[in-house]
Amino acid sequence: MKRALLLNIIDPGIGGVLIKGEKGTAKSTSIRALTQILPTRLSVIGCPYHCDPRFPKRMCVQCRDKLAAGMQLESADVPMNVVELPLSATEDRVSGTLDLEHVLKTGEKKFEPGVLAQANGNVLYVDEVNLLDDHIIDLLLDSAAMGVNYIEREGVSFSHPAKFILIGSMNPEEGSLRPQLLDRFGLCVDITGEKDVDVRMNVIKRRMEFDSNPEKYLEGCQAETDELRSKIVEARNLLKEVNLEDKLIHDIVMISIHFGMEGHRADITMMRAAKANAALEGRTEVTKDDIRTIAPLVLSHRLKKRAFDDVTFDEKELDVCLGL
Repeated sequence: MKRALLLNIIDPGIGGVLIKGEKGTAKSTSIRALTQILPTRLSVIGCPYHCDPRFPKRMCVQCRDKLAAGMQLESADVPMNVVELPLSATEDRVSGTLDLEHVLKTGEKKFEPGVLAQANGNVLYVDEVNLLDDHIIDLLLDSAAMGVNYIEREGVSFSHPAKFILIGSMNPEEGSLRPQLLDRFGLCVDITGEKDVDVRMNVIKRRMEFDSNPEKYLEGCQAETDELRSKIVEARNLLKEVNLEDKLIHDIVMISIHFGMEGHRADITMMRAAKANAALEGRTEVTKDDIRTIAPLVLSHRLKKRAFDDVTFDEKELDVCLGL
């Protein structure tokens, strides 16, 4: 779970992560704790969409108009946030709304930003994603894939940047997602409760230590937290230098064919995740070990399943494909 989250922070293009597992296994706690290790990002001061001034083509209409008028956009480094989507959120709350009365009176578009505007450049977390209406999930996945949120009301259209890291969590006991929606998540992790007695005891002790003095506990973890944040920043800077040889691309394609992947989304996601994993390890060359590490995260939720079948990812077959 930690690796899947880190890889998406290093390369948001991986396509997010879905975390499935038993209740009480710290899924939500881990995701919300990302705020402590997320790096800073450049943002235009005062922009409701947190536009990045380094990418003018991805800016909102207001920021582009200011640039076209010769105005200077002031920017600052701001911390990335974890934006949570309420389970009861409506489509208007998610995508935002157009003030039609203002449009009719003045002829100018007035947009009330929604959750997707807050999420631009940040992490969007959806707890119990399997309980959301399908059309809301489609809206989130489309925006995450395109990096833009489109709103149309009564013949009036508007768009704004919505490039974010989508993280969903769910308990499979409460229902599942359609295969078409599962495929849209870049990575997927299945979490189970810890069965090792010593590790389980350690979990309890740490929780008791935190409850007795949260500030002291966090201070004790500060050095490790700072080190991990620095590692993420270094990996993001290194990512563009990571090389993936053709023979490894061939291996990725053969793995996708062997496991019956439809389309090319799995291949591309494996390529991006393998490069991000190499960057996380501080390397500029992707190895077979990188592919072996990330392949289960990419393929497990995309395996074809029939009703009532319990299909699991076979790592031995993966080793055969890689010649290990």
